[in-house]
This record gives sequence, C-alpha cells and structure tokens, in this order.
Amino acid sequence: ENTKPYIVHRLDKETSGVLIIAKTREYAQLFTSLFRIRKIHKTYIALTHGKVSIKVKTLKDDLVIFEKDKKIIQKAISHIRILKSSSDFSYVELNPITGRKHQLRKQLYNIGSPIIGDDKYFINRRADKIKLKSKNLLLHAYKIKFMINNVQYNFKAEYDKEFESFIKKNFRL
Repeated sequence: ENTKPYIVHRLDKETSGVLIIAKTREYAQLFTSLFRIRKIHKTYIALTHGKVSIKVKTLKDDLVIFEKDKKIIQKAISHIRILKSSSDFSYVELNPITGRKHQLRKQLYNIGSPIIGDDKYFINRRADKIKLKSKNLLLHAYKIKFMINNVQYNFKAEYDKEFESFIKKNFRL
C-alpha cells in the first residue's frame, strides 16, 4: 500500500512468463545492478518452425539496430537446448547471456527457425501458414533465478493452455 512498483527488466509484450517487479527503489537498483553484472539468469522456452539442429548449442550474433539513423551493432549470445523436435517444429529451451531487444526472436529467425506466432520475425513459408494458426507468440519466460545475501531465489511460471496443447499435439512426450 502507498508504494509504486518498479519494473527492473522487460519482456516483449507478446511474451508470457516471469517478470521481476521491485516494491522499493532500493530493490529496483539492486536488481538492475544484478542484471548488469549478469547475476540474474533467465530461462525461456519457445516453439519454433522447423527442426533446429541438435548440434547447435550456442547462438552468437551481431544484431543490428538503428537509433536516430545511426547503425548500432550489438553482440548477442544465448545458449539453446533442444527439448523435442519433429520435422516441422522444435521445442527449445533458451538461456540468454546478453539481454538485447528481441534477442531470442532474432536469433531463432537467423537460424531459420522463427518462433511460432511471431509476426515480426518470420519466414513467409506457405506451408507454415497452412499447418499452424497461432494468435500468440509461443515464447515464454519460464524461469528466473538469482541470489541475494547468499539466499538463492528461483521463480517459475507455467505456460498457458495454447502452449501446452501445441506441445501435446505436435510432440510425443
């Protein structure tokens, strides 16, 4: 009561999952510094078009953004683990090391496996449109973990029904 929440990091508006919101300015500053020194670890899960190669363990990219007509190149690194795959889709776990805007979406697009439901980074394959109609981006911030004063904190958010039904329908679990 009588406090203002502080958002200390972001998720794309289309992404579901865990988000840290600090109750006080002091904790907001603490979380911001933990993010800066990469002591907060996030795990995402995504459903993608295409079969991601099991050989791919790390995604390293130079992502390009433009600010006021100035081209900026940012290094982006994420670890990837294939949870399940079929000839048409992959169910992957992602751990971003860097935190760039649209990082996971761009990186998966760059390897030819855009996230299902992504209207910004997609490969216009007619077969994908026929096989699947998803209104939602199937990218989910599944876990977040960090340590404060030698206490480990772990938070998880389960994915929604659409995510779950897609997994059940397309993969034998």
